[in-house]
Amino acid sequence: DAPLSSASSLAATAVACGNPCCRGPQVKASSCWSGPALTLRLCLPRVVKMTSSDQERPQFLFVKALASRGRLEAVTQQMGYHPQYLDSFLKMQHYLLHMDGPLPFACRHYIAIMAAARHQCWYLVNLHMLQFLRVGGDPQWLRGLDFIPPKLRNLNEINKILAHRPWLISKEHIEKLLKISEQSWSLAELVHAVVLVAHYHALASFVFGCGCEQEWLDGRIVYCLLIQSLDSCVELESLRERIQRIHLETEGREEMRPPPQDREEGNLKGSVLISPMGGGGLFFSSDFDGEIVRATDLSCYVQDPNFGYQDFARRDEEQTQIFRVQDYSWEDHGFSLVNRLYSDVGHLLDEKFRTVDGLQSNAMAKRQGCESSVFKRGIWNYIHCMFGIRYDDYDYAEVNHFLERMLKVYIKTVTCYPEKTNPEMFSQFWKQFKHSEKVHVNLLILEARMQAELLYALQAITQYMIS
Repeated sequence: DAPLSSASSLAATAVACGNPCCRGPQVKASSCWSGPALTLRLCLPRVVKMTSSDQERPQFLFVKALASRGRLEAVTQQMGYHPQYLDSFLKMQHYLLHMDGPLPFACRHYIAIMAAARHQCWYLVNLHMLQFLRVGGDPQWLRGLDFIPPKLRNLNEINKILAHRPWLISKEHIEKLLKISEQSWSLAELVHAVVLVAHYHALASFVFGCGCEQEWLDGRIVYCLLIQSLDSCVELESLRERIQRIHLETEGREEMRPPPQDREEGNLKGSVLISPMGGGGLFFSSDFDGEIVRATDLSCYVQDPNFGYQDFARRDEEQTQIFRVQDYSWEDHGFSLVNRLYSDVGHLLDEKFRTVDGLQSNAMAKRQGCESSVFKRGIWNYIHCMFGIRYDDYDYAEVNHFLERMLKVYIKTVTCYPEKTNPEMFSQFWKQFKHSEKVHVNLLILEARMQAELLYALQAITQYMIS
């Protein structure tokens, strides 16, 4: 992918949309495409009042995302309510997936698939299936965990634990992955993988919390897949020819296909149709004979599906102790370890944590009768508390005092079992609050959850290194 700062392969301008039915700006994009200029309407959930300078910033970030990845994802559009955060998020995610690092590019996207599948997040799984194939990943891997290299499959245990009960991870799990063998991981590779896993678990919470998953299932999310930051007219023409060839081959085999019920009972399992629009767009097949079918579920990417979140208070106290931030914190321990083993990503993560902490929430806090910093800290510490992380200098009575019951139910659901979130939950909590304020809460959930997983994983890695 081209870097976010580059739009050499795509000239794009953002303009206000005059259609009252459209709640977002338009992006007019022109490239070496021989047809008419493409016009993409960015359907934001609702209009937010901004200053003139604020209006320019999200549009600029949208154009950068479009130029870099050829599409504007629903996640990007939701985060656009908070442009400063969106900027830091895009930089960090771009570095994780597309810049030099310990892991091969295809493995990065497959780890994203594994992480998102733990929460049944079709939106993220399908998005990274496309990216996996685009960077040259083996289509057979998309048939499930049984078809991937043992080294990558061995990561599944840590993926499962971090997704649901991160307090169970130990140095023994780390040692098992790092022990000398043909399938062993290096410390740098493992840190890269852990950051990816934590990122996509937390991002799944945001996807469900803001309704992006439901929009994907309803087919309301639009992706532009015809302009994927292509570097030349030759590559663009090659993509056009591939699309036409796939469509022609599909039409030619239509009469030879068995009835739908036969396909469901036959060899449907393990095959995939990757379609981000639920029925249109760019299709790829995972089968070498070219047969294109739909994936029935995500179970092929999940082992031990019954393993889920359990209240920390119900844990085995003899085996698991409360995690005290005074003993191991991101600022004093995690940051330096990540930066040492995976250069620069520590700075990008730290910038993201600081940015979400600095977002203004005066209106929300005022409604709750407290200061902005007190309100945000209450949400952050409540999320960490659910994962067994405690701050000795915090009075946890403030959580019940400043966070109303419906808000706490929403936060716990989105954080611990996001797949159970439904659109009604998003609309029912804080009915008097703006959409942008609800997105702000989901950004706090995303970052607090990600940091919680990182603290447990990095502490286990540290314990392994000093043992």
